[in-house]
Amino acid sequence: MTTPPLEAAPAAAPAAGPVAPLETAGTPRSLEEIDARIREESRFVDDLLAEIGRVIVGQRAMIERLLIGLLSDGHVLLEGVPGLAKTLAVRTLAATIRSGFGRVQFTPDLLPADLIGTMVFNPRSGEFNIQQGPIFTNILLADEINRAPAKVQSALLEAMQEKQVTIGGRTFRLQEPFLVLATQNPIEQEGTYPLPEAQVDRFMLKLVVTYPAREDEREMLDRMTAGPAPSAAPVVDGERVLRARRVIHDLYVDARIKEYALDLVRATREPAAVRLPDLAPLIEYGASPRAAIYLVRAAKAHAFLRGRGYVIPDDVKSLGMDVLRHRLLLTYEAEAEDVTADELLRRIFETVPVP
Repeated sequence: MTTPPLEAAPAAAPAAGPVAPLETAGTPRSLEEIDARIREESRFVDDLLAEIGRVIVGQRAMIERLLIGLLSDGHVLLEGVPGLAKTLAVRTLAATIRSGFGRVQFTPDLLPADLIGTMVFNPRSGEFNIQQGPIFTNILLADEINRAPAKVQSALLEAMQEKQVTIGGRTFRLQEPFLVLATQNPIEQEGTYPLPEAQVDRFMLKLVVTYPAREDEREMLDRMTAGPAPSAAPVVDGERVLRARRVIHDLYVDARIKEYALDLVRATREPAAVRLPDLAPLIEYGASPRAAIYLVRAAKAHAFLRGRGYVIPDDVKSLGMDVLRHRLLLTYEAEAEDVTADELLRRIFETVPVP
């Protein structure tokens, strides 16, 4: 069974205002031409989804957001109970791209050198040589990232933000595309370490993976008990992904869409400004400025997947929860009342005016 193609782009321009041309040489000047170009550039996405659909049943939202992270150069954190195909989804996505893939199983005894590499003494030459770790790849699966201590988690910070690694005083650039896709289990607390706030903020998206629908689970049961498990084959190379990123960078975002993203982020810091004063005692710290940047970048990738050359408010709303949920630090009062970040964000999205 193959995954159905994404829905076609709407024919009309968004209410946010006129669409500006893409800022590249030889760019078309009309909305129809822009959309035609975007549809052409995004054609490989259907092939990716079809190939992933040969292995992963359902979980459409998770797969789409993994693609958004890949296309918008944003790391993704997946949270869910065991058995929801988080690791399999990441491995399958990596298998459809002709690029490097590395998996690190995070454990309490893992060392930073096990991740980034170390200096190894060569007795023949009498010199130290640098042995690079598994982080030197294109797509890195950090499995059960919250099982490693803080010193290992912090070893990822430089790589995730600056796309470089420092070993023995020497700095090495990581090859593009470079993407960290991490998983964690929310129900096990023994032997786990909460992620530092600085690291959590570097993930563009945090996905909460839920149980599949009954019909998807039935298809999964039939497929996995009928013979060998299917596997995915490469359908696109890394350069094609980088090319798509350059196209996405030039998608049009109206000023009112940017203001809307800022309003949402600022509402997490000053809820009284959007007529939600009762949220103030529940939020210790709101989202950082990085949240607004990631919100717009993710919205661009969302529009690209739907074959549009412009962003509409629904692109922002569709991804807002995934971009913001891990950036809210709640107070003890919120924890005592069993209030979640998702509940607070839902009220913010219902209250902030949509352009």
